[in-house]
Amino acid sequence: MADFLLFMQHGWADQAQAIAGLGRQLAPDGVVVAPDLGWWRTWWRMEPLIETVEREAIALQSQYPDLPWRLVGHSMGGLIWLELLDRHRDWWPRVHSLVLIASPVGGADLGRMLDPLGWGVGIARDLGRNRRDLAARIAAAMPTLVIAGDIDGGSDGTVLVQTTRCDFAQFVTLPYSHPALKNHPALIPVIQQFWADPQPGPPPEPGLIGAICDRLRQVPGITDAHPRDLPKAVPLCHFPDGTTVRTWRNPWGVLHVFVVDAVGICHYGGFVGVADRSGLAAALTELQESP
Repeated sequence: MADFLLFMQHGWADQAQAIAGLGRQLAPDGVVVAPDLGWWRTWWRMEPLIETVEREAIALQSQYPDLPWRLVGHSMGGLIWLELLDRHRDWWPRVHSLVLIASPVGGADLGRMLDPLGWGVGIARDLGRNRRDLAARIAAAMPTLVIAGDIDGGSDGTVLVQTTRCDFAQFVTLPYSHPALKNHPALIPVIQQFWADPQPGPPPEPGLIGAICDRLRQVPGITDAHPRDLPKAVPLCHFPDGTTVRTWRNPWGVLHVFVVDAVGICHYGGFVGVADRSGLAAALTELQESP
């Protein structure tokens, strides 16, 4: 008899076959549930997709009332589970663990580029939304593992590494692309090791750098930026410990900001569109005037 229900959720521009196969490898004797949302449906709005998974989960809750849940979502599939857990606090005691694979919890930069003014262009609006605070609240309440891909020094080719991160979650990077991470064999030992000892991750980064990053993340409309543009940025603020805040405008006038420590490690990068530039300017002025 199965010991748990394993929910495997695919993401945008995808179907369930690949991630369902990963689920069967993770739990060959378990009950694997992999709702297929339909490739075309993933291009429009997230809400109908959330409702589809919700109906499936409610039905299985009745069918298997005593089995704990293990949740795994790739890309938008992870975002769907964040939304469902936010709506269903009554499910939290059932959840053994949550695994977010290449999920843009901080808001996909691709989504913001396709819908810079938030007009609601297809799925871009939903993918571009920042859910980092929501993810941190959930990770503080249940064991959560974030897995990111890094093939170019900052992203899996689609989702930025820093966009996947949230406080209180365990964090692992793998050298694979976004599509590969929906069913790569390297995921199996990582996830199974986490399941064997599902511990909470670290709290928010302490100290000055953590405070600066938090302030910038609060800027309305800010989206994570790839660190490859850091060499183009020039220092704007200098702090006694050697930390610098650097800025850069790309050829289209999009303002970028980076937080760099004394040894040159980038702790945060973000950008804003024209509509949100004043908020970032205010935050930068505040940092310049801080003691």
